[in-house]
Amino acid sequence: MPTYVYETISDDPAKVRRFEVSQRMADKPLSADPETGEPVQRVISGGLGFTGIESRAGSAQAPSGGGGCGTGSCGHSHH
Repeated sequence: MPTYVYETISDDPAKVRRFEVSQRMADKPLSADPETGEPVQRVISGGLGFTGIESRAGSAQAPSGGGGCGTGSCGHSHH
């Protein structure tokens, strides 16, 4: 079961509290802090992203031909 980070919603940044909750992916996001009842929002953070092409052996490999994001094409070949 994934763990999600929530934070209370407050105009005063000093009063914002972050906490974690384990929830099923199918569960709706919380709208209130289970301890205080204050309104909350789920914190969306960047995760690990995997790019590449899966080879026949099942390992990830970078696309060939130098078409990575470093060239501004993000894996798309230009002919």
